[in-house]
Amino acid sequence: MKTTTQDLVPQDCGADHTTAEIVQQPDVWREVGAIIAGGRASLDAFLAPLLADEDLRIVLTGAGTSAFAGEVVRAAVARATGRRTDAVSTTDIVADPHASFPDDVPTLLVSFARSGDSPESVAATRLADQVLTYVHHLVITCNSAGQLARLHGESASSHVLLMPAASNDQGFAMTSSFTAMLLASLLALGALTTDDVEAPATAAEHITAGGIGPQIEALLTRAPERLVYLGSSSALKGLAQESALKLLELTGGALVASSESSLGFRHGPKSVLNDRTAVIVYVSNDPYTRRYDLDILAELRAGLPQGSVVAVSAARDGLPDEGTWLLPGLADVDDTVLALPAVLCAQLVALRASLHQGIRPDNPFPSGEVNRVVQGVTVHPLPQRRDDLA
Repeated sequence: MKTTTQDLVPQDCGADHTTAEIVQQPDVWREVGAIIAGGRASLDAFLAPLLADEDLRIVLTGAGTSAFAGEVVRAAVARATGRRTDAVSTTDIVADPHASFPDDVPTLLVSFARSGDSPESVAATRLADQVLTYVHHLVITCNSAGQLARLHGESASSHVLLMPAASNDQGFAMTSSFTAMLLASLLALGALTTDDVEAPATAAEHITAGGIGPQIEALLTRAPERLVYLGSSSALKGLAQESALKLLELTGGALVASSESSLGFRHGPKSVLNDRTAVIVYVSNDPYTRRYDLDILAELRAGLPQGSVVAVSAARDGLPDEGTWLLPGLADVDDTVLALPAVLCAQLVALRASLHQGIRPDNPFPSGEVNRVVQGVTVHPLPQRRDDLA
């Protein structure tokens, strides 16, 4: 039986959009798989000549959650394509394009954008065209009417991948838009095949059907004032960043959220710990990397109150029953695939934490100081040379 929004949150709490957009993700992923499969010929015609160039640099870009999509997929895309692959946020590109594109090499700029209407989304592509001699654009967006889709829709040097209409999240925070675009990039660039979609979709359905609901409530009943997300592999560290952002957004900043790698946490960020801190560790499927996650889990559980430390894992190996949120059927997948259903854990934590704080998740900033589509950004013209600034 399909999970409904009423199964997760009470009615009239200002969470209709956010809850529905979390729940719909497995179906959205299946639709993304069909979209990529149906457009494979034109996509390959665009990508194949670019990927054949050994000097090609792939730059994954976006802002906020969209930037973290690039962080999650970067290593998998690099392995699949054999090309230099970097995740560089649009905010960094706009602020310092010469540092973002230090070498004038053939470049494929992969832009992630829910609406495509944030000022940096369009500016980053235009700056790439200005700074680089040879650049192509793969635009992955959820809004066919957005500026980014319209700008690149008719360009011979661009290819626009439109995500399912339902993924253009109407809630404040990006949920299904994040995972749809993330998955689309993996499928488009050969890191996954459409056959790989069903396993994470099934795991996500387990989560939304209540697979970890009681555990989330138990964690939040402790009323943590701070929550830390940790992940060691490249994909899971990016996921930890997105998870912390989701909690900040949906609680309107009422809960302090941070992220780090399991090893990096000891180098200063561990200072955040106190008796009102909860920690969620994304445990890697890689046997080597997993050891570091298990080490930090054991250390944290020895020092924090019982029930404050959670492991999100696809396998029970080395983990106790208590405090472990299992993602079924994914013990053999790459961490990038693991990130797809794992982020639903963070989305549901943020949703429930928002409600615990008496906040309406669909609009956690009713006064408008933070907006669904970023406002207030002035994009300044880039001089041809730095000397022109004088």
